[in-house]
Parts: sequence; structure tokens; C-alpha cells
Amino acid sequence: MEIIYFDKIESTQIYLKEQIKQNKIQKPTLVYTFNQTNGIGSRDNMWVGESGSLFFSFCVKKQALPNDLPLSSISLYFTYIFKQVLQNNGSKIWLKWPNDLYINKNKVGGCVSSSLKDYILCGIGLNFSNLKFCNIDIDVDKLDLIKQYLRNIENVKKYPKWSDIFSKYKVEFCLSKEFFINLNNKKVSLKNAVLNSDGSLTINNEKVYNAR
Repeated sequence: MEIIYFDKIESTQIYLKEQIKQNKIQKPTLVYTFNQTNGIGSRDNMWVGESGSLFFSFCVKKQALPNDLPLSSISLYFTYIFKQVLQNNGSKIWLKWPNDLYINKNKVGGCVSSSLKDYILCGIGLNFSNLKFCNIDIDVDKLDLIKQYLRNIENVKKYPKWSDIFSKYKVEFCLSKEFFINLNNKKVSLKNAVLNSDGSLTINNEKVYNAR
């Protein structure tokens, strides 16, 4: 995977999207920075970041992903793998459904994904020096963290199966049940939510694929 670094950029996700639209991306590419000024969060919300934190986005061809991976759970899939890398470095981080990284009850990062042409784009942000919010609980080289992550998602040139990732995630899904999400403009508890095999939730007989 090609790796591109910027000292400062508006949004790694926006940059990749523009490059794909202009047919300038020829292979899987990752863009990273420690200073992102106008990042994109879930449902096109602005990602609040500060200089010194880690922001990166990457794109891969849809056809390269495992056949059993539901496209609706791309964010959960890639965020969980990143969470595993952080845990391997000593962090107590966990993944709150569907795409938020937490330490205890505090959000320290998250993921957003989208589809463009024949690419899947995934953007991840992780707080290292955010004075307004909680930060990651380990001291680790940011570039080395990216390289570790790429080794995990490109292991033997083959992405991990969704079934393997999901079997691990469903064990820790219970942690998400202490939280609420906004569903149809209402605050809904996850206490009785049922995690489905495609990564969605069933809440009050309604299937939910993403939420705030």
C-alpha cells in the first residue's frame, strides 16, 4: 500500500476522494497526518481534532475484501482490527458499536467509511493530544502504529475474514449495552439490543446498521 504524509491537511478523507474522482489513485493508498483541520466524522459531522493526534484514511478495492464482509459493517470491521493493534501495544481500548473507540466510558477515536467508484474508503482518527477530550492511554510511535495496522489488514496479502473478526467482537459487544444511541431522533438504550451476524443491531424489532 502506498503511504502519503502531509504536515497539515484539511481532511485525509476528502483528499483521497478527490484523488479517486480524478482517477489519480492506481493502487491501495493511505494518507496520514498529525494535523487535520476539517476532518469528516460519522454522517458527515466534523471530526474535532487537534495537532499532534493521528488522522489517516486509506482506500482499497472492494474486490480485495473478504467475500463474507457485509459492506454495511466496513467501519466495524476495520475499526476492530485497529483496536486489536492498540490493545497489542498495551491499551485498554474497546470498540463501542458501531465505530467508536473508547477507554472506559470516554471516546478517544473513531472511524468513518464510504464507497466511491470501485473503492472503499476508511478514515480513522485517534486522540493523542486533544485538550478537550480523552486521549489514548499508551505512548506509541504513530507511524509505527500505522505500519502495524497495515501488516494486520494485509496479512499474507489477504484480509482477515469477517467471520473471524465478528466472532471476537460479539464477545465485547456487552460493553456497548451501557450506552444509548440516537435513533429516529430519539435516545434509545442499547441494553436490550441484539447483535446480528452482519454487524447490525435489532432494537425494538427494527434492524439498525449505524447510529450516533
